[in-house]
Amino acid sequence: MCGICGVVTVTRPPDRAAVDTMRAALVHRGPDEGSTDELGRCALGHQRLRVLDLEAGWQPVASEDEQVVGVFNGELYNYRELRGLLATRGHEVRGSGDTPVLPHLYEDEGPEFVSRLEGMFAFALWDRRRDRLVLGRDRLGKKPLLYARLPDGGIAFASELQALLRVRELDRELDLAALDAYLALGYVPAPRTIVRAVRKLPPAHVLVLDADGERTFRYWRPDPPALELRDEEWLERVRSTVTAAVERRLDADVPLGVLLSGGIDSTIVAALAARASSDPVRTFTVGFPDERYDERPYAREVATRYGTDHHELVVDADPAADVVRLARALGEPLGDEAALPTFLICEQAKRHVTVALTGDGGDEAFAGYERYAAHRLAGAAGVVPPLARAGGRAARALPGGRAEPRSHAFRAARFLELAGAPARERYGRVMEVFSVEARSELLGRDGGASAATLLGAPRRPGLAGLQLLDVETYLADDLLVKSDLASMAHSVELRSPLLDPSVLELGLALPDRLKQRGRTGKLALRRAFHDLLPPTVAARGKSGFGVPIGRWFRGDLRPLARDVLLDGTTRGRGLFRPSAVGALLEEHERGRDHAHRLWGLLVLELWLRAHVDA
Repeated sequence: MCGICGVVTVTRPPDRAAVDTMRAALVHRGPDEGSTDELGRCALGHQRLRVLDLEAGWQPVASEDEQVVGVFNGELYNYRELRGLLATRGHEVRGSGDTPVLPHLYEDEGPEFVSRLEGMFAFALWDRRRDRLVLGRDRLGKKPLLYARLPDGGIAFASELQALLRVRELDRELDLAALDAYLALGYVPAPRTIVRAVRKLPPAHVLVLDADGERTFRYWRPDPPALELRDEEWLERVRSTVTAAVERRLDADVPLGVLLSGGIDSTIVAALAARASSDPVRTFTVGFPDERYDERPYAREVATRYGTDHHELVVDADPAADVVRLARALGEPLGDEAALPTFLICEQAKRHVTVALTGDGGDEAFAGYERYAAHRLAGAAGVVPPLARAGGRAARALPGGRAEPRSHAFRAARFLELAGAPARERYGRVMEVFSVEARSELLGRDGGASAATLLGAPRRPGLAGLQLLDVETYLADDLLVKSDLASMAHSVELRSPLLDPSVLELGLALPDRLKQRGRTGKLALRRAFHDLLPPTVAARGKSGFGVPIGRWFRGDLRPLARDVLLDGTTRGRGLFRPSAVGALLEEHERGRDHAHRLWGLLVLELWLRAHVDA
């Protein structure tokens, strides 16, 4: 696991000092060792976190004649098979780990070699013979890679946006269309970033830059098999595929654990890891004094059942200081408050482990989100939109209908509002943070595209279409960004068995009867592993590392939010109307819930101060 960066120039030698400066911004991703290497017009930098082949796994890696040189961030789970394949072709591959296979595979197969890689990764290869740069990302986007064209025609790339912002020649002008998207969704969809000059390489894409110009291609899309199976046959496939995905992620030369939320997904991962491990698995969970957000009792039950070495963290001491630390650590602004507990639990986990498995991806792979059921029911025959909208207004007037997102009244209001929306806009309405109208009020100009327009329509009917839409938007640009940045801030590598492409494609292929019934999702996962789930966990709905930010913005975060969002620096930036920001703060303090919106604004401003202004 690493942070990688580099530059390719056109008319002058590469600036080694610029790459050193980018590396300095990535030390948290790889504190164990690093280097900058000049290779003609290219300079490659890396910071390594030792996970496999601790002694001989240093970078950069090169082909036998050193004409292809590369740096790599991630883990390959099929590296042993690839090493065997290369041996049959006569290659001499250094050490015993995964990274050294890259230049040899590229030598044999060109940029298309990436389709052989199974795992989470981002890489850069420099082909000296062809003066060619090749950048690539894994299928789902677990590992980040960003790039920018420089004024002289060259290119710079890095694992995080904050590293690219260290390049002096880079224009730091904000992308207002990206800002609109951030307000709408809570994240900036690829390929944009919040900075106009910087782009993300999308998941499952390769970028090639050489004498023929710059081109990108996509090498993979989810391709669920079309099968007709009996339910028990489907469930057996789920059992075997998920078990294999967990077991192949237990390979590490450093201590390993599991982030345990007490929900179904992380419980299954922890149980399978415990069964496959000879020593007790270390598990980590985070909780809050507010019992509505406290997962500790469920996680504790799982830990007791499987005899794990269990560690708990209670979050409530100083959330304002934690938010400031989080914003500094984020490689890009992210309006997902779940980044905070992930950030804090990874900080604790680092005291004991370097690698941790998570239950990320279970909702996308096995249709666990309640919003899928809400979307389906909202479009059911017999729902009259005007009546639904009226019912939504009535639910909002109930206690909790505006103030408490986890209350029955709030959820009922959200569902009725969804049912009253036009069919083409329903899913976007569920995912929207600031509506177009709310953005217009905040920005003092046109609010830009709706969330429905930004997300696009599902490419398939039914639940599989919603799952795929989430995989290509919310998962790639929010959840995986959150997990990567929050964990790598503490030099912890997270692995997600439920996002193995084989697991994802199997989950997509399942018939709807094994995905959801009523509001209950992940039916196949629940049934396939019912023997591993404690009854209290099996009976739970959607869970995870939630945060009581509504209460915080009326208490612990109130002074910070007012100081930051209403001070001269924020006003001078001119992005938002101060009166609109003040109204959001005041309405939230009076009881209407704006916590998710305020979180996004606060993290954005703190991030801009830490990384753009600086």
